[in-house]
Amino acid sequence: MADDLVLLESHANGVVALRLNRPPMNALSQALLAAIGDAAESLRTDLSVKAVVVFGSEKALAAGADIKEFGGPDEARAIGLTFRRAFDGLASIPRPVIAAVSGFALGGGMELALACDLRIAGDTARLGQPEILLGILPGAGGTQRLPRLIGPARAKELIWSGRQVKAPEALAIGLVDRVVPAAELETAALAWADELASGAVAAMGFAKRAIDAGLDGSLAQGLDAEAEAFVDVFGTDDAQAGVASFLEHGPGKASFAGR
Repeated sequence: MADDLVLLESHANGVVALRLNRPPMNALSQALLAAIGDAAESLRTDLSVKAVVVFGSEKALAAGADIKEFGGPDEARAIGLTFRRAFDGLASIPRPVIAAVSGFALGGGMELALACDLRIAGDTARLGQPEILLGILPGAGGTQRLPRLIGPARAKELIWSGRQVKAPEALAIGLVDRVVPAAELETAALAWADELASGAVAAMGFAKRAIDAGLDGSLAQGLDAEAEAFVDVFGTDDAQAGVASFLEHGPGKASFAGR
């Protein structure tokens, strides 16, 4: 990755850690966002990848955009496009993508977590969309992904207040999916990814595509997306292996290659 702003680390069972590396708080500069976008693009097409975990530092997943790069509408448009490529890229990886939130995930940092499929947080984590305190609004998915996750009323309250949410409340409202002691976050996140990576990740990717497509349209459109994915998944090696294993050995005995 450019200037090592993003580090990709391979772990057992096809799990890859994507680690932001812009200390101390991983402020999301245009260069860092470009590196995230490049990493996401490479992960999206690498069939050896079974699951991805996004890490920051102990202090922050990311503490938001690099405000020094802000200016007027022209700068905002350029920044928005870079955010869009990076976060849409993460969201499009056809594998489980987990955000591991340590310390702060604010503004663009929280929007980074929202672009992932699942979120695990250390018990000292704090999340929020504080853009309103600058007189602006979230511009990297917060007004769209956040209400889809926790509902429109809660999303409006968090965006309008700009307040920071502590880990227990984040778990209670569905903003994160698991909370663990901060010292155990990395181990727990990688273990969760390893558990998912042991399953039929090709089918998970098709299910992810259908779920995400359904959120963007009507129920009928979502059912059409599901029907298409149901057909496509039968063309995978995993489906053939899973069905054959079930017929021969019963449920839960199949081994999957992720293809």
